[in-house]
Amino acid sequence: MGTVEALSISTGRGMVKEPVSEAEFIAGHGISGDAHAGDWHRQVSLLPGESIDRMKESMPEIAQGAFAENIITRDLDLSLIHVGDTIVINNEVVLEVTQIGKECHSACAIQEVTGECIMPVEGVFVRVIRGGAVKQGDLIILAGR
Repeated sequence: MGTVEALSISTGRGMVKEPVSEAEFIAGHGISGDAHAGDWHRQVSLLPGESIDRMKESMPEIAQGAFAENIITRDLDLSLIHVGDTIVINNEVVLEVTQIGKECHSACAIQEVTGECIMPVEGVFVRVIRGGAVKQGDLIILAGR
């Protein structure tokens, strides 16, 4: 079991996401107001806070949302996740894992500075099966398949 450490959204693709304290997850769509929401398989993205901490060792100025992540998790081992698994937030919001990692876009500023970008390897993408409100500190569990 882990927690939602932080939430972020952006109004346009390719932009750094801005922190929000609460977000409305909409079934079959994603996060209300986020540019990546829509009828596709990568409605919401997650990254482990522990991985971001590791990146901050070489780039301390990295801010929440810099990797275009919607949810930063804490104390949740996302390396155990497989496509098709279910993630449940606060016993209400249900997310289905649809993709792990992605191709990094060219000229990634973070990769240029650190030599590494974690989203292509450690990013987890999901679609929203059952929506609801999510806020910082909410509990997250990996429910399996």
